[in-house]
Amino acid sequence: MSTTAVTPLSTADAETLVTAARRAAEAAGVTVSVTVLDAGGHLLAFRRDDRALLISGETSTRKAYTALQLNAPTADLVDLVKPDGPFHSLPTALDRPLLFLAGGIPVHRDGRLIGAIGVGGGAPEQDHGFASAALGELSR
Repeated sequence: MSTTAVTPLSTADAETLVTAARRAAEAAGVTVSVTVLDAGGHLLAFRRDDRALLISGETSTRKAYTALQLNAPTADLVDLVKPDGPFHSLPTALDRPLLFLAGGIPVHRDGRLIGAIGVGGGAPEQDHGFASAALGELSR
């Protein structure tokens, strides 16, 4: 078992994620909200574009929280909560702000979960792409 400490997600990392996700969304002509949470689920960074729908702030945060709690991209979880899926009751069974729409992705460093990013405001597939682009920028 490795006892090597993993550097947690920093506020600088969070700002990099927000900036990169917003840049990707802007290039696609989409206004978004971006949320970055640390490994404990605490808010590290949030930004809502001026013209983004107000609800996108809530959806970006819930997507990040869901990705963090289940340590999986929310895009991979959508089918699991459909009526015939194994987690179909999960969204209503827990009193937690879970949202099973694409756009939330966990953030890992050295194989360890250190946080999550959530993007809301575009189509779910777009939001997932913007979040993925941000992760790519962070890993540079």
